[in-house]
Amino acid sequence: VLLCVLLLTAVIVLCVHIHSNNSNCTEERDELLTRNTNLTEEREQLLTTIKALKDQWKCYQSSLFYLSSERKSWTESRRYCTERGANMIIINNREEQVSKRYFWIGLTDRDVEGTWKWVDGSTPTSGFWMSAEPGGYRGENCALTVVGEWADHPCTEEFHWMCERSTV
Repeated sequence: VLLCVLLLTAVIVLCVHIHSNNSNCTEERDELLTRNTNLTEEREQLLTTIKALKDQWKCYQSSLFYLSSERKSWTESRRYCTERGANMIIINNREEQVSKRYFWIGLTDRDVEGTWKWVDGSTPTSGFWMSAEPGGYRGENCALTVVGEWADHPCTEEFHWMCERSTV
């Protein structure tokens, strides 16, 4: 009888020990799965950034910029940007104002004639309009930069464009 009691006690102790180890293993497994998920997400973000850089995107401060080498209408240019997780450039200061050539920017008065809005819905706080621009002609609803200044132009014309995307 004493031998049976000792064996039963040993079995109970072993079962308790194995069960507590299984709980620790489950917690550790869950923690490792969470870490793996987080690392996978970070990896995907880095791969997207690397691909963007390989696709001629340039990094400046906390944004990536793409200046096209081909020409499209304003609408097609905007679509190109949004399909890549970006938007057409919103120029907030003189540093972002590029003076190289003609290209579309993310500024339009398509919704309300004469009320210019950036593609994110914000209103320009300052502007770099050429003299006599915006001209106010009904068919000129999209803005482009012309050697460092802005002009309104028909959205169907084809020009280069610039996209902007946050790196964060």
